[in-house]
Amino acid sequence: MKCEWVQQNVVLYVYDELPDDARHELEQHVARCQDCAAEVEATRKFRSELAQSPVQDPSPSFLAASRMRLQEALESAEQGGWWSRLVFDPVAWLNQVRFAPALAAAIFIVGFAGGIGATYKMIKGPGPEPGPGPSGTATQASISGISSVSQVPGTNQVTVKYDTVSPQEAHGSLSDPNIQQLLLYAARNNFNAGVRMDSVDLLTQQPTNAHVREALLYALRYDSNTGIRLKALDALGPYVKDDVQVRDTVLEALMSDANPGVRIEALRLLQPVRGDSSVRIVLERLAAKDENRYIRSQARTLIGQLPEMN
Repeated sequence: MKCEWVQQNVVLYVYDELPDDARHELEQHVARCQDCAAEVEATRKFRSELAQSPVQDPSPSFLAASRMRLQEALESAEQGGWWSRLVFDPVAWLNQVRFAPALAAAIFIVGFAGGIGATYKMIKGPGPEPGPGPSGTATQASISGISSVSQVPGTNQVTVKYDTVSPQEAHGSLSDPNIQQLLLYAARNNFNAGVRMDSVDLLTQQPTNAHVREALLYALRYDSNTGIRLKALDALGPYVKDDVQVRDTVLEALMSDANPGVRIEALRLLQPVRGDSSVRIVLERLAAKDENRYIRSQARTLIGQLPEMN
């Protein structure tokens, strides 16, 4: 790893926006390079100083007006060549953010507020934005990431540490709506796989909650971590028979998941509903030409247990 790459990504590192593998490589480099270590420390100091300034949440009208102005600017902007529209230059963009703290703050506040709106909407629905509650939860637009999730052994009490422009934390029971919001946000949006795992693990305790089940379906479909997909799959298993959406998502995992272990577990969970027409079609396809010998064999066995179709 070169120092130039570290300097270009130090802002993302300090704000916990780097993927786990890139974060690990950067930390290994910083441990050996004094110049890069100084760069990281300076960026952390900038973040700490920025945290001393009061931050106001952008109003919905301000966000709407900003989007309208952006749309108008895009429509009136001169279009470049097809290659320039496809290519994104992250180095130039990060350099601009690095040397323009005000711009970085504005992008962080406005962009993040719009980005996480959909996640909170699935719980709160339309209505006014909530303010800080008794458990210490920050307003929606101020949360930048979840740093850790833990449960007090033997109780349903949960502690969620989250970042605004400076680290915060909230305490409450697993049934606390504020805690549920933070767990759902962490399960879908956090860059730290360990935090996503802890969040999904806690959410599996309430799979009957419609919003929790949606988050588990999302994790099974899109999470890059195999362990998280398996945990979500196991939590959804009891609902394969009665919930068509769950059944379809498990079928999707059986057909297309990149990990054989996830596919084999999905096949096991689908055994009780092997007579379903959609499940039968998938089993016939797998029995005919699946690359995994075990899955191909099991699919043939399950089909053999089904009555002949007239």
